Amino acid sequence: MTEKNRDTSDLSYWLALLHAPGVGPATFLALLDHYITPRAVFEGGANNHGPAEDAAPRLSTATAAYLRKPDWASVEKDLDWLAQPDNHIITLHDPAYPALLKHIAVAPPLLFVHGQPGVLGRPQLAIVGSRNPSAGGKEIAHDFARHLASVGLTITSGLALGIDAASHRGALEAGDAEGVTVAVTGTGLDRVYPARHRDLAHQIAERGALVSEFPPGTPPLPENFPRRNRIISGLSAGVLVVEAALQSGSLITARLAGEQGREVFAVPGSIHNPLARGCHALIRQGAKLVENVHDILEEFAALGLGVSVGRCPEDADTGPRPGLDIEDNQMKLLNFMDFSPASVDTLVERSGLTPEQVSSMLLVLELHGRVESVAGGLYIRVGGRS
Repeated sequence: MTEKNRDTSDLSYWLALLHAPGVGPATFLALLDHYITPRAVFEGGANNHGPAEDAAPRLSTATAAYLRKPDWASVEKDLDWLAQPDNHIITLHDPAYPALLKHIAVAPPLLFVHGQPGVLGRPQLAIVGSRNPSAGGKEIAHDFARHLASVGLTITSGLALGIDAASHRGALEAGDAEGVTVAVTGTGLDRVYPARHRDLAHQIAERGALVSEFPPGTPPLPENFPRRNRIISGLSAGVLVVEAALQSGSLITARLAGEQGREVFAVPGSIHNPLARGCHALIRQGAKLVENVHDILEEFAALGLGVSVGRCPEDADTGPRPGLDIEDNQMKLLNFMDFSPASVDTLVERSGLTPEQVSSMLLVLELHGRVESVAGGLYIRVGGRS
């Protein structure tokens, strides 16, 4: 139901049921399974509460009372949102509803979409990870997204700080024709959360889509984000995790992906990096260890998703690359570093340079994006884009 010039009477019942107290996605689906349409729920479900007398789902007294007197004012606000440019509402019965998402355990009954709803049917890879990643982690997410978008994959994430934002931006940098990305939000689409991503959200809507199961006006409640995660994985053929602590929402997304029969990929990291532990745990549990985009494309090619390793750009290695205008002595210091945190004293001992020389070179290397300072006065080597 994406057309703007259609009769909205049936859609009104979908929206009215969405606003019903005590009706979450699971109950909504159970009601649809029994009554077939939301209109029939309102016609037959108002008196369906109390002791079970037939196979219909039992409803609370408050829900039954709502069915007799729906909140049409909230429905009108949803339809006002729909009337605005590039806004769409897709119901579970709509042919435009994404096929992969439709078959997860608790599919969202409605999707609110701002942007291009057609991209939801394209092959998608979700990239998720820490909200507070290292510079190297953000670079990995950005580069994987850019390269994978350039070969036709839509990059899906959650518009959060850190890895999510880096993934969306990487996909957008793949070019006007290829760089498609989808952001699944935990709020209504009349707001952007976090607010600092307003410009990014606008770019995503121009080249992809913003998606939510929550109606306009829904604030960023904590319980909304696990629900959002099942949609991120449900839309995608696979999930790539880049930097995640052991207690992380990204691991929830990965677990949901496994339950939904999706591929799970994880980027390993240093044993000294706490943000690598979640990825290492996933790898121990059977996730595919990923070092470059070819590792993902090989799996997706086997699934018949229309992508192949042969289409991958020649520069698709996401490992470290030379920096710009780095002098020989600075490069020598870089060679004494690895991808685990090291102190200035350790680098002095390894290199034989003075503390003043090491500190000066680290400053230059940090400006070039080849070194990152981390907690405790330590430094870690990162890739650095050329």
